Amino acid sequence: MPVVLNELLGRELIKIYQDTDSFNFSIDSMLLSDFVSITARCKRICDLCTGNAPIPLYLSLRTKASIIGVEVQENSYKLAIDSVKINHLEDQIEIIHDNLIGISDKIGKSKFDCVTVNPPFFKVGNHQINPSDSKAIARHEILATLEDIIKEASSLLNTRGRLAIVHRPERLPEIFELFNKYHIEPKRLRLVYPKMGMEVNHILIEGIKDGSPDGLRIEPPLYVYKSDNTWTDEVLKIYNFTKE
Repeated sequence: MPVVLNELLGRELIKIYQDTDSFNFSIDSMLLSDFVSITARCKRICDLCTGNAPIPLYLSLRTKASIIGVEVQENSYKLAIDSVKINHLEDQIEIIHDNLIGISDKIGKSKFDCVTVNPPFFKVGNHQINPSDSKAIARHEILATLEDIIKEASSLLNTRGRLAIVHRPERLPEIFELFNKYHIEPKRLRLVYPKMGMEVNHILIEGIKDGSPDGLRIEPPLYVYKSDNTWTDEVLKIYNFTKE
């Protein structure tokens, strides 16, 4: 396993271990970490599909809340553990090696103020996918479907707790349907574009458990790259986030 130690963010010098042969964290995780609402009442956070823990590490800069990351793949779990240790965050971040399905029975139903998830984006189609491939598990719904994830997130959340997800735009109707099925009211939606003039390629959506059935806010678009293929000022600000 060829492991490298990289910077997760600029100025704070948060470090993260990555396996160069596996599925590494991407800008999706950074955008979600910046997007999710972290309020003063937020004391416990759960990050599902945590991978090598980019979201818990980023959120440690935004909050002193207790954070649990859940990861099913052993290699990613070990990298997450090492990343937490090298940043001396063992007192704030706990990483659990387990399948997310049924995790609320183990860590607590209705115990969390916030759940974040950067899930596998793609359904398993007719073509064969090797279930031992770590990249396939990270990208495709081999071990957990979108419904599994939203159902479990709802079980973890307390009333008025928040669920924040990054996903693909073509899955938005399904996300709305599943939010409604599991009593999560969508409240914020932001569309992510690679560049101005191009189609949306990601969405950021946040809902409230047992929230009132109104008040969805469509936020201004987020553009990742400028016309010269450099990051926009907003994305640079996310990557250079510092504690206030």
